[in-house]
Amino acid sequence: MKITLLTVGKVKEKFYVQAIDEFSKRLSRYCRLEIVEVADEKTPDGASDTMTAQILKKEGERLMKNIRDDAYVIALAINGQMLSSEQFAQKIDQLGIGGTSHIQFIIGGSLGLSPQVLSRADAKLSFSKMTFPHQLMRVILLEQIYRGYRIICGEPYHK
Repeated sequence: MKITLLTVGKVKEKFYVQAIDEFSKRLSRYCRLEIVEVADEKTPDGASDTMTAQILKKEGERLMKNIRDDAYVIALAINGQMLSSEQFAQKIDQLGIGGTSHIQFIIGGSLGLSPQVLSRADAKLSFSKMTFPHQLMRVILLEQIYRGYRIICGEPYHK
């Protein structure tokens, strides 16, 4: 299985980079992992609704250029479905059993994801009603993917 994290913006903090590297290394025995970053747009404080829509559109266009037609796309969105770690693992496992060879997870920037990207998604996933920085969300997502593979393989770690 190939797993792609398609993300808006770069990770700047060293501690996030270290955590991402660690989970990437751990995941290498379970899947082929790719992380694709697209540029984010600067969002001024107090941005108008029009400006917000323009920013989302630009970031969305960049993301759409990297979404594969043959991939199963899961967008991270506050209004997405919440799953337990076991349910998340089952979802990954079922996709693989069903013949899916590529899953793309999409993490938006500070404003979220454009309607175009959300409508392309095959599923929407939420980790919380809370909002997290996109850098931290990468770490959380990678940890949950790793946990999911450990659950799938019946290996200790997930409790």
